[in-house]
Amino acid sequence: MAQLQVEHVAKEYPTRGDRLIVLRDVSFTATADRTVAIVGPSGSGKSTLLSILGTLEQPTSGRVLLDGLDPAGFDEPQLATFRNERIGFVFQDHHLLPQCTVLENVLIPTVAAGKTSAESVERANDLIERVGLGDRMDHRPAELSGGERQRVALARALICRPTLLLADEPTGNLDRTTAGRIGELLLSLQQQEQMVLLVVTHSERLAGLMSQQFELDEGTLKEA
Repeated sequence: MAQLQVEHVAKEYPTRGDRLIVLRDVSFTATADRTVAIVGPSGSGKSTLLSILGTLEQPTSGRVLLDGLDPAGFDEPQLATFRNERIGFVFQDHHLLPQCTVLENVLIPTVAAGKTSAESVERANDLIERVGLGDRMDHRPAELSGGERQRVALARALICRPTLLLADEPTGNLDRTTAGRIGELLLSLQQQEQMVLLVVTHSERLAGLMSQQFELDEGTLKEA
């Protein structure tokens, strides 16, 4: 079973005065049979923690293991491959390429990895169908609603069959009804793909859909 282990992670930055401590001894385990939400006020360290989990930043101390692998010792090419193959990202802003179709946007991670194939095109088509956009395959982002664009971003995040899906305020720009549908879609796809799902959100409604909730406040993580 897919597993994320976060062990005593701390993050601080040097300043002209005292050290800026952003994360303090953060530890938790997430597995594919339990979804996780992290809530907390702005400035509490949520974005920093997400960047560390996604291997975009290194912790000052502690470590993050994904299926027992510690990417801290990887060089940059190895890290980029690890990130592309094992971690999916969904952000508040969809970050779709405006000149590309829905299908082309979903395939972008496979292009970056140099692994676009008939099989990946077939998976992209399947994912687009599963997020309910089979009739939008050749549309471009400007022709889609906000909820539809976010569904494309979700399909793109899953194209490489990641072990870990990190969702950063995935419903933040959506109305209540559309946000609810995206939340339910996240859970449905997580169960189908059997991956670790971790959501960072201000939405109590979205957090409540997850089976485990944590609160991050002034860099300290506790069960909500």
